[in-house]
Amino acid sequence: MNSIKVFIRNMNQSRKWEPLKKVGVIGVPFEKGQKKYGVSVAPAALRSAGLIKLLETIGGLDVKDYGDIETTVATTDVNVDNMTHLPQVSACNKKLSERVSQVLKDGRVAVTIGGDHSIGVGTVDGHYKVNEDMILLWVDAHADINTNKTSGSGSVHGMPVALLVKELADYWPYLPTMDWQEPKFSIKNLGYVGLRSVDEYERLVIEKYKVPAFAMEDIEEHGIRQSINHILQVLDPSMNKPIHVSFDIDSLDALEAPSTGTPVRGGLSLREAISLMEIIHSTGRLRAIDLVEINPALGDESDRKRTIEAGLCVLKAGLGFSRRGTAPRGVLDLPIQTHH
Repeated sequence: MNSIKVFIRNMNQSRKWEPLKKVGVIGVPFEKGQKKYGVSVAPAALRSAGLIKLLETIGGLDVKDYGDIETTVATTDVNVDNMTHLPQVSACNKKLSERVSQVLKDGRVAVTIGGDHSIGVGTVDGHYKVNEDMILLWVDAHADINTNKTSGSGSVHGMPVALLVKELADYWPYLPTMDWQEPKFSIKNLGYVGLRSVDEYERLVIEKYKVPAFAMEDIEEHGIRQSINHILQVLDPSMNKPIHVSFDIDSLDALEAPSTGTPVRGGLSLREAISLMEIIHSTGRLRAIDLVEINPALGDESDRKRTIEAGLCVLKAGLGFSRRGTAPRGVLDLPIQTHH
């Protein structure tokens, strides 16, 4: 009798992790986390490139557009050393966190289109409030784990991970306007993919906390599949935790996605990125994807088009688009002709 119970429980557990067939899209036209104009128009550019229709063509996906987060905010006189536009970043992320929680509670995968990567604070915070056992894959050329004391630029898009993880909470001064956000997420649930431009302090943190980080030379050596599987194994050996992928388009090689603010050559190929997202999708546990740092104002028409297309490919792969196409039923039963 017990073995039957165990079998049923295992069945239930595996049934729990079917890929969700419902998606909620959130646009965040926000660019105050960095200094270049243009990344705020990415949600509009992706929608006009047919994002919603494209996702609806993926077998049986129910897509709901939750619109854009309101990002204009009355400027308050808040000065924190070396953190540009903190009140705006904070106000936008607070609204975004609430919206992401809402989408997840509606039983949908939260697909957030940025904006710059400072919006990762809101997406991860909103996800964590619904699934405290979530794990986070940060797919990026940069580690984004600077504090205001270690950042070279003062741009908050280089700080979201440091703002989120509880292990670094003591390294921050008091941040006015950020009271809504408590860093509860543990760095032990974080993994990196695609790193190739990491500051000294960031490297120190990654090594100190043994964060599984697959930089480009590791991916070169082990291949994308083994790299991702290793990270998932380290973060979640029982394979039972919801997954959040925060995907910075600059993780791709600059030839694949030229229209981005801080391009770094030598990155992931689009094929590797698609493969990565397919692997995550196949776990059935993907609950949130952020796609950030597409900047349609940089580069020429062909750069723009290439970058937006790359972003759309990444999202499609994460949500179940099959590169093989879907075979009509019965075709696989056909005898294979062998020529002697």
